Formats: sequence, structure tokens, C-alpha cells
Amino acid sequence: MTTVEDLPAAGKQPKSTRAKILDVVRWVAILLVIGFAAKQLAANWGEFWHTLRDVAWESSLLSLAALVAAILVSTWGWQMMVDDLGEPIGYARGAQICLVGSLGKYVPGSVWAYLLQMELGRKAGLARARIFTGSLIQLGVGVVSALVVSLLAAPAVFSNSPRALWLFVLIPLGLAMLHPKILTWGTSLVLRILRRPPLQHPLGWRVIGKVFGASTAAWCLQGVHLWLLANSVGAPGLGGFVLCVGAMAVAMTVGTFAFILPSGVGVREVAQVAVLTASGLTVGQATAFAVASRVMFTVADLLTAGFAAVAARSARSVA
Repeated sequence: MTTVEDLPAAGKQPKSTRAKILDVVRWVAILLVIGFAAKQLAANWGEFWHTLRDVAWESSLLSLAALVAAILVSTWGWQMMVDDLGEPIGYARGAQICLVGSLGKYVPGSVWAYLLQMELGRKAGLARARIFTGSLIQLGVGVVSALVVSLLAAPAVFSNSPRALWLFVLIPLGLAMLHPKILTWGTSLVLRILRRPPLQHPLGWRVIGKVFGASTAAWCLQGVHLWLLANSVGAPGLGGFVLCVGAMAVAMTVGTFAFILPSGVGVREVAQVAVLTASGLTVGQATAFAVASRVMFTVADLLTAGFAAVAARSARSVA
């Protein structure tokens, strides 16, 4: 006779072979992207420390803190978008999926970040389509936000690259695309092309506003990060701060579309140098700070992803 003790505990059914294989694949993918991030970190470490020797440690620490804050704010916007698409997942759970998955951008071909996020979301019991849709919408809203913030660096960008005019021609079109009806239609069209389930309900102004606000705050915090570095060797002042905010928005936008390269490597630095030189820095100083910025981004990505993973695991063990 079968007793209650002989039955598997509720919620603890043994994993199938397929589930075990997927778990192994996820861990291999995570280790792979961490390896790529570490490789990029090591490649630039010498020049990074050489640059920071002339920067006060307080400025370096605050610059890194600004980057961490930017990542956390951006993650909040991503979580708000995913929450709107289904049952709320909470910040800790969402941060683990978003931040750990985002490390995939260090693998050549930024699509890996989205694939890893989808797999981590599936592991957490969320549909891959929901994670993909949330990331897709946040990317679109974030790009429009960056284009708007890029106007702050317009004089420097135009003086160094007149062809960059196309960035700002897209702003009215981008803002129009943020209308809930248009954004809902565009997202549904992409999902239909990819043969994914359609949106369960139309997008609203409230969630779009939250994502746009989070993206804008993230660009500003990234500008603070760059300004703290530049301010350590000069006095760019308020005008320099505005340029740094615009520079980060331009650089990250251009880097996003350079999807073949790992995390927009090279493209982002060119945009940063172009704007930093306009703020009074020499080409050598601007280049050094651009490299230092990339290394600090990698450190911030690894730190936030690590904290998110530990926090989510701790939350599960407490539950």
C-alpha cells in the first residue's frame, strides 16, 4: 500500500532528462558569457589602471556607483515592462533574469543577451515570449529616449561628424512610435512575423512613461559617470556635464546598433571621444577615459549581475 511518505513532495517532482540538459546548457551559457566579459576586462585592465592613476579615488568610486545606479534603474524599467505583460515578478526576480541575461552582450552578436534572458525567464517559470517582448519594447523605448537625450550633445556631434544628422531626424518619428496604439501595433507585428503569441492587452501610457523615464534616468546617470572622470583632469563644468550626458546617450545608441560587435565595442568609444574632445579634453585624455568607461561598465555589469543572482537565490531559500 502506498503511503503519503512514498509520494513525491509537492512542487519537488523529479526533473526530466530534458530539463536537466537545459539546466546544464544554461549554466554553460552563463559561464561562457562571464568568460567573454572577463576576457574583455583583462584586455583593457592595464590601460584602465594607467588612466585612473590621475583620477582621485573618490571620483573613480562615485563614477562606478553612478554606473551601478544606472543599471539598476534601467532594470527597474525592464521589470515594469515585463510586469505589465503578465503576473508581476518582483524586482529581485526580474533583476536576476535581466542582469545575468544581459551579460550575453559580451558575446559577439548582442542577440545572445536576449536569448539568455529568455532562457533564464523560462527557468523562472515565465514564457520566453513574455521576456522577449518586454526586452524588445524596452529596447525601442530606450533608443527613442537616447535620441532625445542626444540633443544635449548636438553641437559637439555635428562639429565632429556632420553625417550624424540622421540621428536627430529620427527623433520625431521615434516619439510618434511611442504612442500606445502605434507601439502596440508595431510590437504585435514583430511578434506575428516571429510567430510568437500576440500581446494580451494594448500597451498604455503609464507603463510606456515608466520605461521612458527609467531609460532617461539611466542615460543621465551614465553621463554623471563620464563627467566624474572628465572632471578629474579638467573643469568641464555644467556645460561639460550636459555634453557628457548627451555623449553617453549617443554612444550607447550607436553601440546598440553595432550588434555584430560585443557590446558595441569600438563604436561606443569613437562617439565618446568625439564629444569629450569638444568639451576641452585632448584626444589622448578622451580616448583614455573612453577605455576606462568601458572597463567600469564591465565591472558594474558583473557586480550587479552577481548581486542579483545571490539575492534571488537567498529569496528562494527563505521562501
